[in-house]
Amino acid sequence: MSMQLRKLASSFVVIAGLVGSSFSAFAAEPENTMVITLKGGDVTVALRPDLAPKHVEQIKALVREGAYDNVAFHRVIDGFMAQTGDVEFGNMKSGYNAERAGTGGSKKPDLPAEFSSSEHFVRGTVGMARAQNPNSANSQFFIMYAPNPGLDGDYTIVGNVESGMEFVDGIKKGDAAANGVVSSPDRMIKVRIAADGK
Repeated sequence: MSMQLRKLASSFVVIAGLVGSSFSAFAAEPENTMVITLKGGDVTVALRPDLAPKHVEQIKALVREGAYDNVAFHRVIDGFMAQTGDVEFGNMKSGYNAERAGTGGSKKPDLPAEFSSSEHFVRGTVGMARAQNPNSANSQFFIMYAPNPGLDGDYTIVGNVESGMEFVDGIKKGDAAANGVVSSPDRMIKVRIAADGK
């Protein structure tokens, strides 16, 4: 290999490294990394305060209160998404209500929409669930199994799964005929912010 070819090859390696790092540019610092412990293992989520600062702030506050611990994945649709985060009716160790899980929020106020036109709902995207009112997201969120462009610009994106998506894939699925409602659902065993340690 000539010297010029070697230089050219090494520059491609550098360029490939730069391109590769741009895809992981949202590897969040520990303060904006949420770790969800599921039955199969840990799911690491890079939170996106650059897209949705108010939503991320509320999620982190709920995490630090322990509000998400033991909360059910009450609605899980294969090939679409897994929804959780109803801290009012979804806590499987304290006050769980199968009929109402998915209808509650938290004691914190609902949030104004922080929709993004630059980001898309793809596999691993974490979005905020809401009612028909765009400004009604509170504590519930969902993790995408597959791309769904129909959600783009209509739901707030709060993060992206960095690792552990295989554990999200293993969450118990719901009844398709019942809009994904899950009987005896799986749960988030523990949720923490990485900066806070184990």
